[in-house]
Amino acid sequence: MINFLRRIETTTLALVPQWLVSLALRVAIAVPFFRSGLTKWDGFGQLSETTVLLFTEEFKLNTWFGVFDYPFPTLMAYASGIGEIMLPIMVVLGLLTRFAGLGLLLMTVVIQLTVPSGWPVHATWAAMAVAVIYLGGSKLALDRMIRG
Repeated sequence: MINFLRRIETTTLALVPQWLVSLALRVAIAVPFFRSGLTKWDGFGQLSETTVLLFTEEFKLNTWFGVFDYPFPTLMAYASGIGEIMLPIMVVLGLLTRFAGLGLLLMTVVIQLTVPSGWPVHATWAAMAVAVIYLGGSKLALDRMIRG
């Protein structure tokens, strides 16, 4: 029985190669961040007024110690807007994949602190980011091509 189960596991692993798992996770986590990033800009290099207003007036950091305004809200708005565009592109291309995955994980933590009620979705994003960090870009990534 144990040999039979091992054969099933081996066959299953052969059907779904690691590079495909890595690519699927990379695309899956990139899409919501990239789409959100697109809403933060009014054109190339022009952050929308709404984004700055949200970080200045609406968004708060909910911690165990209380609720706090974002420090340096304009800087945080720019960092968020740039991160939500650049990190997903890097992750999909497999360029500095683990670093970009860590960036998305950290953004997920900040988003969770900002919108605590979104924890089910944020937990999914965090799990995907951790998997991307663990798996890296795999065979189908610029990281692999650069390293040779």
